[in-house]
Amino acid sequence: MAVIALLLALVITAFAQIAAIQSSQASQQSNIAGAALVQQATLTPASEELSEIGSTNGIVAMGGVIALIVFLPIAARYKDWMRAAPR
Repeated sequence: MAVIALLLALVITAFAQIAAIQSSQASQQSNIAGAALVQQATLTPASEELSEIGSTNGIVAMGGVIALIVFLPIAARYKDWMRAAPR
């Protein structure tokens, strides 16, 4: 499966290069014109998020939620596990 994906990527790259070369030869410019044909620039949208750079509050909160998700079922079943354990 990976081999097919790599071959497909190689074929697409070859066609992109051919288009770039033909475009640059037609316009008598460098390969930059051909690259512009294949890849178009788009503007990055302005960020409206007000998070502080370097803030880890969200990461800490998510870690707490994950810890509760793991710990609560263990705490709920702890007595059952102790009864079933051979001594």
